[in-house]
Amino acid sequence: MDRPSFRELRDVKLQTVRQAISPECYKRSTFRALFWYAFDLALYLGAITGVFLSQNAAFKLFFGLLAGCTVAFMFVWAHDAAHGTLFKSKRVAEFLGTVFMLPSFNMYRLWSYGHNKVHHGFTSFTPIDWIWRPLTPAEYAAKSPLQRFVYRLERSPYTCALHYLLRVWWAGMVRFKPDPNLRDRHMFSLSKAFTLAFFVAYSVLAYQHAGGVLGVIAAVILPFLVFNYFIALFVFLHHTHPDIPYFDQRQEWSNTIGQVYCSTIVRCSALSEMLIHNIMIHIPHHVDNRIPFYHLKKAYRDLKREYGQYFHEYRFRFSTVVGIFKRCQLYDYEKKVWYSFREAAVMRINPMLRKAA
Repeated sequence: MDRPSFRELRDVKLQTVRQAISPECYKRSTFRALFWYAFDLALYLGAITGVFLSQNAAFKLFFGLLAGCTVAFMFVWAHDAAHGTLFKSKRVAEFLGTVFMLPSFNMYRLWSYGHNKVHHGFTSFTPIDWIWRPLTPAEYAAKSPLQRFVYRLERSPYTCALHYLLRVWWAGMVRFKPDPNLRDRHMFSLSKAFTLAFFVAYSVLAYQHAGGVLGVIAAVILPFLVFNYFIALFVFLHHTHPDIPYFDQRQEWSNTIGQVYCSTIVRCSALSEMLIHNIMIHIPHHVDNRIPFYHLKKAYRDLKREYGQYFHEYRFRFSTVVGIFKRCQLYDYEKKVWYSFREAAVMRINPMLRKAA
């Protein structure tokens, strides 16, 4: 059966959609939040201990790879804390979330500011929500060779980490300059300084006690790169699919379209969903980000009963992921059509051939 058009959701209020979610999905559990905090922390410390104690270079790098995976798990927990879903106290959430974002060198206050206001406020409306915004064929053709090369790397399932590294971490946090009139702007500078101090101190510690330059690579750099890969891949799959539109005109978009139709459900193994705190069950999180990660499956079942016909849902397979990356490379915002790089090149060449003839 064909999926209904996103236009059917244009006049549906998001609050109406939220009424399908049972009240149990909003209940916080401090015990569960702290349990998963301790669990993630134990995994990370175990992997980093392996880096520091291993004498073999291959084992150091292996444990560094594992540490990068655990940094991604920790980041997802901190992401929930930043939404205010885990604790009543904002101070507790910020303290614990800041600690958990340190190994990824992300700044909790800066990241929360952009993510909560921009991404959740205007999902897939690209003039504001710019993360993973696809270029049009004309925009791509107008770029320099270097810019096209970088864009191609970003749109690859193997090198997509570059997108988060360049567009979010570097441009959106490290180089971000807040509005001078923003009341808490000094907290952004403090967050940057604190993260930089951690990076320097941790690098010195790794150099002295984990095996010199190799120790820094295994304990600091490799986990950072692995984290960037996972978070870039997660966010890409959250809102990109051959059947999901992007918008550049406000009158076409609505909050409900962005949160329901332009988000995905990507089911993984039970172990994977546990480790990544259900972050790929993404529609209920976007419908209401007050739902803790441990209730997302229940909220998903509630929403699916009434709005499942609008869901983009599939089982995670790397072959499926590769197919999405190959299909979703350039986008026509007017026609709501995805193009591959090859198709866009043919589109450019054909008019030239007709003129030559």
